[in-house]
Amino acid sequence: MQHIWIVLGVLFVFLNIAAGLIWVERRLLAMWQDRLGPNRAGPLGLMIVLADTLKLFFKEDWIPPFADKWVFILAPAIVVASVLMSFVIIPFAPGILVADLNVGLLFFLAMSSLGVYSIVLGGWASNNKYSLLGALRGASQMIAYEVFMGLSLMGVVMLSRSFNLAEIVAAQEKVWFIFLQPVGFIIFFIAGLAETHRLPFDIPESESELMPASMRSIPV
Repeated sequence: MQHIWIVLGVLFVFLNIAAGLIWVERRLLAMWQDRLGPNRAGPLGLMIVLADTLKLFFKEDWIPPFADKWVFILAPAIVVASVLMSFVIIPFAPGILVADLNVGLLFFLAMSSLGVYSIVLGGWASNNKYSLLGALRGASQMIAYEVFMGLSLMGVVMLSRSFNLAEIVAAQEKVWFIFLQPVGFIIFFIAGLAETHRLPFDIPESESELMPASMRSIPV
């Protein structure tokens, strides 16, 4: 029973942290761009994530008639499952973790690699050549930076002499590995940005290349 409560607690905390970080990101972007940002849904726009969630629930779940229906539905489910599975080996406190694996670090890298399958399957199942090209572009970036992410963690494994995350955390009791492996930390940070498609590695989203339809007719 205690294990079930730990699983539910991890899900609750991380899902709410994700919602809070979305709000923080929107407010910071608005401040940097000299605008208000979300300020309608709740005080200071705190309920904007809940409003977006409710909007998504009421939107039409449309599947292209020429797409492979089951693969089209399965693709986003794979990335959600892989992200949630990545949290099961993280030790939050002594005795508070979902699974204590001896190969926890390898399990984390394996789960992060599964996101590539969701992108490729989504582009392929849509039965659209442009979607497939976009999916291949996104997958190629993820695969390229996974190698550097794995190599940057080898220094941590050598210092702690273990792949178990709990033992890696305990090995940093006297000094954090970020001070012993500063180059590895920088490489891991850059690879993490690329894996999550954040700026300046947002090439798969191509947000900077898109413009509203109303602006495409404006002469330059």
